[in-house]
This record gives sequence, structure tokens and C-alpha cells, in this order.
Amino acid sequence: MQSELILIRQDIHAHPEMAMTEVRTSALVAAKLKEWGITVTENVGLTGVVGTLKSLRPGDQTIALRADMDALQLNEQNDVPYISTKPGTMHACGHDGHTTMLLGAAKYLAEHRDSFCGTVHFIFQPGEEALKGAIAMINDNLFDRFSIDAIYGLHNYADPLGKFTIRPGPMMAASDRWYVTFHGTGGHGGLGPHLATDITVLQAQFILALQTIVSRNVSAIDSAVISVGALESGSFDSVNVMPSKLRIGGTARSLTESVRNTIEQRIRELANGLATSFGCTAEVEYTRFSVALVNHKEQTERAIKAAELLVGEANIDQNRQPSMGGEDFAFFLLKRPGAFIFMGICDGTKSRNLHSPTYDFNDDAIAYGVAYWISLVQQELTH
Repeated sequence: MQSELILIRQDIHAHPEMAMTEVRTSALVAAKLKEWGITVTENVGLTGVVGTLKSLRPGDQTIALRADMDALQLNEQNDVPYISTKPGTMHACGHDGHTTMLLGAAKYLAEHRDSFCGTVHFIFQPGEEALKGAIAMINDNLFDRFSIDAIYGLHNYADPLGKFTIRPGPMMAASDRWYVTFHGTGGHGGLGPHLATDITVLQAQFILALQTIVSRNVSAIDSAVISVGALESGSFDSVNVMPSKLRIGGTARSLTESVRNTIEQRIRELANGLATSFGCTAEVEYTRFSVALVNHKEQTERAIKAAELLVGEANIDQNRQPSMGGEDFAFFLLKRPGAFIFMGICDGTKSRNLHSPTYDFNDDAIAYGVAYWISLVQQELTH
């Protein structure tokens, strides 16, 4: 089966699709599941696919296993036969590997329906990178249409091949975006700056003040990140003109709702307060994209056990450092108990850093992911 799965992974890699446009990938997934005798429901949350497999042995429990399918907006810089055929789009986060590993587990379990008791739903989710796919599937009544007692997710990481890392509770951050637009009078930068309200000095003060939110408004034992990612104003063709409008945008990350609320409140207060002190005005937009990923204790223990049966206790880090990256799977964990685990794929031959133009999923890791999913199903669905 390994050689077949490698071909599938490399085919998906060569034909990447951006969030919510995974038409070819979804069709490939659906075709393989049908070929293996698994019941398939397509177009769940636009391009999502759900495969449903019932055991030959009696059992009422149901679990869901989830893989993401979308790619990133990057120009690939790898020298491989299966390099992306779409300029500007590539699988730089390993979702091609995630999809392949879940397909491998689905095939094995379909061939060994007597190895578990109950029902497994294989969820192939679109739009993870855009933080849209999980919500789309939920809004398409995923949890009403499919009976799911618990849900599990997996993501590759630049850890040693065969190492798994996880933690109960908050493990990945809520991901928010904020935008502030300052309005002033504008004016001549040489003749009369004293006659104008200067939003460029205002924005400098605002950016510096942002750094005090984490250092002075968030407890030292909590984690948070606020970063500026975009700034636009004025014209390099007219640098003697003081602009009348300036826009700043950035991201904010947090692990708890209380910290998240504090960040939003303080960004609004600082923007409006500083604007007033400079005789200007401010418009603040704060958009909450993904929630913090919070692993449930019982399901985390089961995920750990499944991984231990595969690679041994020494290769499991049960207290992984929380990450300030965001993850769409977090929305599923608001609906059902579950756990999300990281799996190492590095064998020392090349860099496996996520979101890099030279990233390429390690095909040797496919077997570990397939075996983890099988181990999880067989220990979860036992009666």
C-alpha cells in the first residue's frame, strides 16, 4: 500500500488547490473512498468530503478523523518530478501528506472491518489555511448529518520522524486580524507642518504603544502576540506631502478568551485615545478568525495511548509547548470532544519547515500517520 500512497501524495502535491477550491483533490479523495467500498458524501461545506465506514462487528460508538486538503499561495522552489504544476500555488504545509495518510487509514480499515466496533467518519476538510473550511462544514450541518462522539486531528511538524507531541488544554492560539485607519488634515511637509495634524507621527506612537499591551496589560504567565504586518499611506512621488489618511494592519494571537478580549479592547482604546491627542480620528476593525485550539483531557490521553502503541512512550512529548499559530480544527473541538496531535517528519536529509517554498512532505512519514490513525480507531472503537 505504501507505494500506492506515495503516488497519491505526489499527485496531490503536483496539483495543489487553494482554500475552498479543492475540486480536483476532493474528486480524487471521493473516488478512492468509493473504490474501497466506503460510503461517500461529497460537497460538505462546499468542497469537503466525508467517508463513512461501519465495522462488521456490532458497536454504537462513532469517531471522526480529519485531514485538510488545501495548499498555499507560494511559488515552489523544489527540484522534484512532482513539482507544483500551478505557478504561485504549492503544498507548503503538508496537507497533501495529511490527506494521503487519512486515505491510507481508510483503505486499511475498509479491508479490516472486523478490527474495530462502531463507525468511523473520515473528514477531508477544505479551506484550513483560510480558516474557513471547518466553519463551512459545521454550517453545512456536519454534526447533525453524521453521528460523531469524538473527533481527532493530526498535523505534521519539523520534529524527528516518528516523534509525536501533544498537550491537554490550550495548544494553539486564537488568530485575529486588526486594522486601524487614522484620519488627519494632511498638509505641506516643508512650509507648514505645524498647521497640519500629522498622522505619520501618530502611527509611530501607536505602533510603539501596541507593544505595551502584551508587556503591561497581559499577565506574564499568559501568552499573547501582537504584530504589525502592513502599513500604507502617502506617495513616494510626493514625499513633501503629509498624508491625510494612513492604514495599519496586523495579527493578534492569544490562548484564552480573557486575553483575547483584553487585546481587542486595548487596541481600540490606544487607537482612539492617541488619535484624539493628536487632533485626529481613528477607525478600528477587529476580526476574530479562529478560536484557540483546546484539547480535551480524555481524548488527549487516548491520542497519547494510540501514539505510544506505535512508537513507544519515549517518542511522545505529552506537554508540548503551546504554539501561537492558528488551526481551523479548533472549531470542531467546540462542537465535540477531541484532540489534535503533531507528528514529526524530519529524517535529517532536508529542511521540513512549514510554509517554506522548499517544503516537501516526507513520504517516509506516511506509514507513521496511517498507523497512528489505525491505532486510534482500534483502541477507541472496542465494543
